[in-house]
Amino acid sequence: MQSAAEILGSGGPFAKNIKGYAPRQQQQEMAEAIAATIAAKRILIAEAGTGTGKTFAYLVPAILSGSKVIISTGTRNLQDQLYHKDLPMVRKALKVPLETALLKGRANYLCLHRMQLALADGRFADRQEALQLQAIRAWSGATLSGDIAECSAIPEASPSWSRAVSTADNCLGGDCEYSQECFLNKARRRAQEAELVVINHHLFFADLALRDSGMGELLPTAETFIFDEAHQMPEVAANFFGQSVTGNQLLELAGDVGNEDLQAPGGDRRLHLHAEKLEKVVRNLRQTFGESIRRGSWSEVAGLPDVVNGLAELTEQLHTLHKALESQAERGKGLAACCDRSEQFIERLKQLTTPTPPDNYVQWFETHKRSFSLNLTPLHVGKLFRQQMLAYGEAGWIFTSATIAVNGKFDHFTNQLGLQCAPAEGDAEGEMTLETCCWESPFDYPRQALLYVPEGMPQPHSENYVATIIEKVLPIIRTLRGGSFILFTSYRALHEAKALLLAANLPMPLLVQDEAPRNLLLEQFREHGNALLLGTGSFWEGVDVRGEALSCVVIDKLPFASPGDPLMQARIDAIRKAGGNPFNEYQIPQAVISLKQGVGRLIRDFQDFGLLILCDPRLTEKSYGRQFIEALPPMTRSRKVAVVERFFNYHYNK
Repeated sequence: MQSAAEILGSGGPFAKNIKGYAPRQQQQEMAEAIAATIAAKRILIAEAGTGTGKTFAYLVPAILSGSKVIISTGTRNLQDQLYHKDLPMVRKALKVPLETALLKGRANYLCLHRMQLALADGRFADRQEALQLQAIRAWSGATLSGDIAECSAIPEASPSWSRAVSTADNCLGGDCEYSQECFLNKARRRAQEAELVVINHHLFFADLALRDSGMGELLPTAETFIFDEAHQMPEVAANFFGQSVTGNQLLELAGDVGNEDLQAPGGDRRLHLHAEKLEKVVRNLRQTFGESIRRGSWSEVAGLPDVVNGLAELTEQLHTLHKALESQAERGKGLAACCDRSEQFIERLKQLTTPTPPDNYVQWFETHKRSFSLNLTPLHVGKLFRQQMLAYGEAGWIFTSATIAVNGKFDHFTNQLGLQCAPAEGDAEGEMTLETCCWESPFDYPRQALLYVPEGMPQPHSENYVATIIEKVLPIIRTLRGGSFILFTSYRALHEAKALLLAANLPMPLLVQDEAPRNLLLEQFREHGNALLLGTGSFWEGVDVRGEALSCVVIDKLPFASPGDPLMQARIDAIRKAGGNPFNEYQIPQAVISLKQGVGRLIRDFQDFGLLILCDPRLTEKSYGRQFIEALPPMTRSRKVAVVERFFNYHYNK
């Protein structure tokens, strides 16, 4: 039997059967390391630079291992690409029979009960919502999977979907009249039976949270776990090991009470009145936080009279609603479920607003345009995650990403997820065998890419900083044949740049984040071939634009997280109290990983070439700037515009 490296080599089935496939030594070495990890049931943390082909590098040994495998990706888009494109290609090349399954979170599957409730209610936000719900009903009779990504007639971002899918709060479970036909239940059954299951990080941690609560599990037991885009895991873990209540969840409860009351026999207006009062109280509470959109420590607002009174009114109304639902829960399973939800919200609100939160947890709030969230989040998830890993028993664990190491070291990641080689304090189990590997990108960065750091930039806090960026980069962008990304670390900077660029009467299309869905913006960017796209966080990673359509990536400044963010501030304080240096130990590593993600948008193929413009003067003026430079691929560097011109002249004319 051929080894994983041989299969991926020049004489293997991939080279023979897949058009355009190019063997890569890094990919073959990575595949062998993963095969050894799976066989020995140990832990491997692997950074594989852009272009390594890490998807094939883990799929080949995973499929050949004969073990039950769970592969988790960072986003649903990557999940779909892996399952519908990459996995079939590998299976075909290997000619191995394999039962596979795709499993997403419940909000990705049509809920027949929720859809029928919305249609029976007859109240729609506008004519478009009414038409879309009718289209969803027509699609429900044809789909086999119920995966809303398949319904191309309705955008996934459409608010109509929120009325046709369930949440963990409003799902009726086994009490639902549609439980046998439930698309989510069918997907879970397929996952239990499959040999290889593709999920995402959110679903993985939802499963851990469910197991931890003693309420069961979503995922099958596996012998091998592979996490792609693993650098996202600590943040996702923190969300799922914590607690939250949002204004939207409370408004959804109020709406469900009204709808279930209409459907159940023997109703009157009392429940409707209680539900309407809850809606009013929730909207009033949002106003007590002020009009601005922000995140802050709960201590900033906990003592404000308006917030205190708003919370008291909310708690009182939830008690009133709960009491009313208790008396009418026997009328229907939907009302009984609403009764349970109201009780859960009462208990959760106590935990989120208690004056004495648990150790290692931080209370914080966030406001949106029309909603809010109250949150209780662990500062450190390492011990929690490690305990969950050990609970699975012996298994192979692979964590991989193009940006998981900081200058070749993995300490930052291993500390965050509790993956240190020595057992953590309180562990019932012994040492976990861990290995780390780092493979450089096979791309020829010195030839394919140029790093340009403009001279004469003011400090990032200067009032004219964004204006100077536009002044420096616009002449270069105008001369390019292809398009450009300008990536910002804040929405404020993005909107300031947008105004300046609109005033500049650009000869190319200007695309701006949030003015259209992300996928549509990327599609338009590729089609135009010379567009300028302005983006923030969501465009720093998971974006793949090949060829001249993307010739330049501009990054406004080093992506340090705001020290005013409540979670960041709490982590900084905790490190400082422990005698550490939060800037060196946490803030710099986080920013380095974020920068590497942004830079990774530029070169996506062996034929690509492009310009990276890093505008932040701290790269050359501060001692820590060298850590960022050294973390980047080994591209040619210059501070002269003339070098930029020669670079593009060479590639345009060769």
